Amino acid sequence: MTEATQGCVRTEREDHILTIVIDNPAKKNAFSPEMMAQLSDALTLLENDDDLWVGVLCAEGSAFTAGLDMPKFFGPTATVKPDPEGNIDPFGLANQCTKPIVTAVQGICYTIGIELMLAGDIVVAASDARFCQMEAKRGIAPLGGAHFRYITRAGWGNAMYHLLLCDEFSAAEAYRIGLVQEVVEPGEQTVRAMELARIIAANAPLGIRVTKTAGRKFIEAGERAAIGVIPEIKAKVLDSQDAAEGIQSFLERRAAVFQGR
Repeated sequence: MTEATQGCVRTEREDHILTIVIDNPAKKNAFSPEMMAQLSDALTLLENDDDLWVGVLCAEGSAFTAGLDMPKFFGPTATVKPDPEGNIDPFGLANQCTKPIVTAVQGICYTIGIELMLAGDIVVAASDARFCQMEAKRGIAPLGGAHFRYITRAGWGNAMYHLLLCDEFSAAEAYRIGLVQEVVEPGEQTVRAMELARIIAANAPLGIRVTKTAGRKFIEAGERAAIGVIPEIKAKVLDSQDAAEGIQSFLERRAAVFQGR
């Protein structure tokens, strides 16, 4: 199987901007462990290369991402490997990129897609973007930061509304509650993200980087506690019967029947 058929995350450079492209449109840009590792490598390149000042995260095709290719992450066929020490965590839970990231989303932006965009700084959404944090429908729970970043971006009530309902909501709703900063016509999202990146890159890179770092410091105390509880959440849900049922029902394309254990 070639890289083209199994999907990849690739990068393009333009002056001081690194464009990071999720490229697996045949599977609605679902992530394999290899693609997640490539995303980590790309973000690490952005972080460590002094000539790169701004990142743009975008995706090929009609969807940003449908989420994880579940069997490749969980169960006997899993191919997950730990990231090299010091690599940037795509979800910003361990090592977070200190340089600004503008994310362009379109079509389906489910589960980890939302968590990846919220790990960045500015989101431009196509008007056809559809969002859903549906992990609890699969017997698990968000593990990539949604449980606290929804709150910091949207406030408690808006966060709980969508996290607990596990509903699909529109780009207009995402904009209303603050998860998205601009909504544009479909096909224009990456163009606009690049425009914003160029504006940011025209500013003093050290000043921009320090501004982001200072802003992160303000909310770190709350986030540390939220990040610290993830192993406990993970232990509770990933080994549960409901998690197995959620994944099996997904593979069989049927409604899940959960037992709460």
